[in-house]
Amino acid sequence: MCALETTDPPVPRAVTKTKAPKVGFVSLGCPKALVDSERILSQLRAEGYETAADYAGADVVVVNTCGFLDSARAESLDAIGEALAENGRVIVTGCLGAEAQTIRDVHPNVLAITGPHQYEAVVNAVHSAVPAPHDPFVNLVPPQGVKLTPRHYAYLKISEGCNHRCSFCIIPRLRGDLVSRPAADVLGEAERLVRAGVRELLVISQDTSAYGVDVKYRESEWRGRAVPARITDLAAALGELGAWVRLHYVYPYPHVDQLIPLMAEGKVLPYLDIPFQHASPRILKAMKRPAAEAKTLQRIRDWRIAVPELTIRSTFIVGFPGETEQDFRQLLDWLEEAELDRVGCFRYEAVQDALANALPNAVPEEVKEERWHRFMAAQQIISARRMQQRVGKDIAVIIDEVDGEQALGRSMADAPEIDGSVYLPAGKGAKKLKAGTVLTARVTRADEYDLWAEPV
Repeated sequence: MCALETTDPPVPRAVTKTKAPKVGFVSLGCPKALVDSERILSQLRAEGYETAADYAGADVVVVNTCGFLDSARAESLDAIGEALAENGRVIVTGCLGAEAQTIRDVHPNVLAITGPHQYEAVVNAVHSAVPAPHDPFVNLVPPQGVKLTPRHYAYLKISEGCNHRCSFCIIPRLRGDLVSRPAADVLGEAERLVRAGVRELLVISQDTSAYGVDVKYRESEWRGRAVPARITDLAAALGELGAWVRLHYVYPYPHVDQLIPLMAEGKVLPYLDIPFQHASPRILKAMKRPAAEAKTLQRIRDWRIAVPELTIRSTFIVGFPGETEQDFRQLLDWLEEAELDRVGCFRYEAVQDALANALPNAVPEEVKEERWHRFMAAQQIISARRMQQRVGKDIAVIIDEVDGEQALGRSMADAPEIDGSVYLPAGKGAKKLKAGTVLTARVTRADEYDLWAEPV
């Protein structure tokens, strides 16, 4: 029997480099995975562990992986390999962790592998690799937990998993069915974040609109009253905390209409992140998409009448199996009529184990590429047109960073990392700005994605 060949280095013995053991952390994937990383780090910090700034200073490294797309799987495997090469003691968690054998086939020397949101298992694996310190006087975790985002904004995860079985998606297999947090738990976390200086709460889940369905909208007590685990009630309560509240991953179920009055009242940001994915009824049916109703365009019009400043962000897939030129043109026509503000587009990727892979009439890669470029060119024109409408108007801006003569911020229409930016002067003679400041600014010019403004 021949030995298995591997490029992984041998696993070194655990050597605690400091009095308090240090954990290195690599977090990949979406904001939902980032929240998982924050929870793990918060627990480890509460137990007296410290975080390491680099591989060399870590007693063990945790890699939180993504496994949604093949490209993400490859990135995760590369990150594991880098951590092994640089440190040698690696624990793997996250979505790709649900496929332990896939990881061990490539990297047999990892210390432990756990699946997504298995917090206790990850912490236990760290305990096994590097025993927890016993000094009761170490600095414990701050009330808001350990955050991987800037101090002034934070992701607020309200549920795990998803009940839908979209044919292109394997998230339910990786993360399971919908599991909603009690409303009081979510609101308590949000209060702690706001007290710690967070000015913007980004509400995330796999399906924000479905929040509470699994628990039949069970009530829990917060501030002396019962709050149902329902997205409209939760959003209204979050709106009492004095921070910006931004809703992500909102499927367009009928009850989403009830969020619009909250935006008109200023309790929730006038921003909806809705993953429409396509516009052709035939393709939407093949995708097994929920809430694929023909009245979507009229609902968008009604929302904008009620809240003229509403920003709608969405994502789409081109090149889905069976997509014809007619289907694609229908998507472009719908895009022109809907005039969405922020749009992302993905070329269909045959994710391992996705049901859509078995569908007939796969679209050639060169056709996917051509359609993607046409889609992005069409949306760029729409985006530029909508951005120009904001020139000369006063907008609220939250500052993300200040670099010498220039400050970089975001308007209510811009989520961090995925949307545009607002550029403001911050040098001599300009209003003193710092990260987390919220101010009013007048827009002086715009391009397809970003704005330039002067503080009012």
